[in-house]
Amino acid sequence: MKEQRHSPLHTPSGDDEKKGVVALLAPDILDLLDEEPGSVAAETEEIHPADLADIAEAIPRDRVAELLSALSPDRAADVLEYLNEDLRSEVLEAMSTRQAAELVSQMTPDDRADVLEDLEEETADEILSEIPEHAREETERLLAYEPDTAGGLMTTEFVSVPEDTRVEEALAGVRRIARGGRREAMHAIYATDRNGVVKGVMSLHELLAAPEGAIVKDIAWEEVVTVLPTMDREEVARLTSNYDLVVLPVVDENRRILGVVTVDDVIDALQEEHTEDVQRFGGMEALDEPYMQISFWKMIRKRGGWLSALFLGEMLTATAMQHFDVELQKAIVLTLFIPLIMSSGGNSGSQATSLIIRALALGEVRLKDWWKIAAREIPAGIVLGAILGLIAFFRIVMWQKMGIYDYGPHHSILAVTVGLALIGIVTFGSLTGSMLPFILRRIGFDPASASAPFVATLVDVTGLSIYFYVALFLLKGTLL
Repeated sequence: MKEQRHSPLHTPSGDDEKKGVVALLAPDILDLLDEEPGSVAAETEEIHPADLADIAEAIPRDRVAELLSALSPDRAADVLEYLNEDLRSEVLEAMSTRQAAELVSQMTPDDRADVLEDLEEETADEILSEIPEHAREETERLLAYEPDTAGGLMTTEFVSVPEDTRVEEALAGVRRIARGGRREAMHAIYATDRNGVVKGVMSLHELLAAPEGAIVKDIAWEEVVTVLPTMDREEVARLTSNYDLVVLPVVDENRRILGVVTVDDVIDALQEEHTEDVQRFGGMEALDEPYMQISFWKMIRKRGGWLSALFLGEMLTATAMQHFDVELQKAIVLTLFIPLIMSSGGNSGSQATSLIIRALALGEVRLKDWWKIAAREIPAGIVLGAILGLIAFFRIVMWQKMGIYDYGPHHSILAVTVGLALIGIVTFGSLTGSMLPFILRRIGFDPASASAPFVATLVDVTGLSIYFYVALFLLKGTLL
């Protein structure tokens, strides 16, 4: 959990002014590094580590390690946590193994694991070998978990007391822990048995307010929300939100506490998850680096695969049109409404997909609810299609009567054809778009992979087929 500290850069005026202040301070920091490096620590003492990291990113990259060296190890470690991943890795790799280990060992366990996760495996192993044994073992345990799980998010810095301890002894123990070093999760105190099994939880306020002579287990809440280390970060975020938690304990199968996930890490995880979902929903592979930092060719690889797949899918649209080539030559007027038909089906499918992906992410619906969703989307699709169909019907009829465009003597049948086709296409699009996230979740894929372009491509082909078959049925003997 990042420390909370006042900073002159944290003003209500917004990011633009902050960037301006950073741009002004960066040259001053460089001057200090050149002339009085020993004064850098004192001159930057009141600057929040996040803002000092912004300043570090504004100076030449080869001077960042010099800036960190001018700070105390614990202060430099705080700043290092806020640097962007690429610069942080570059700085650590440029340092000697001993220097890097000194900084990394000052970090909280979860941040230390995150930093080492971003480094080359060989470099990370070398740094690990130089940090104290206890910190090394702790970090290796955290690195064993997948980054997007509760175990990958948790820190091992939490506060627990034996459940049969008296309140006075527990308070004395908490004071010793607080004075002895940084602890992330001081907000919640866990009561455990002799095996480390979680038996209750209480806030620091509740412990302070407890009557003298009371036993911890008598004042602790027995209903403790816990998660396994393998739980996905989205589910961790959902539980944190549902129960308004600041700290969420991570336990093993026997409910022995392993660590805690703090709310700031949940927010970070949510931001990453949301970014990935937005990128996937745009029809591309999620970027694993900020946009301005990812290499050009890596970005091309991330975007090119999906774009090629969507292009191949759209080629099926041309195949469908070729299949009805004879009919199109007889009634060329049908081609006028192809863009309208395709966009309506794709839009309805994208709407349904967006709604269901979000509902799944928030836990509002589950896999077993697919039939309820289908039963809801089919009539919704019919009504929405009817609305669009009526608009299209009256548009064709009115333009014919007003002389804006001549659709021929059978314009009323053409209007009915377009209207009915829209009902079928929008209904199919809504049903397909709503079911696709369930199918992807069932086979183990992220529902966000059901991107809007993917759904639109799928519905385009089927929508054209529906349109042409309705036209064949209604216009046979007239235009066809």
